[in-house]
Amino acid sequence: MSPASAAQRRRPLFRPTEETAMKVRKSLRSLKARPGAQVVRRRGVTFVINKKDPRFKARQG
Repeated sequence: MSPASAAQRRRPLFRPTEETAMKVRKSLRSLKARPGAQVVRRRGVTFVINKKDPRFKARQG
């Protein structure tokens, strides 16, 4: 086994799943109307977080 392939095999791959990925939307109106949605502002950026259904996470941008 070559050193390059060994280093590549040791490095964990990050693949965003629906739970980890956050979408970027220009309008959050439809997402904030969902049950369980919370609109938060952090450092001047508006986010919608949804703990009931995490696939509806988004930030406005």
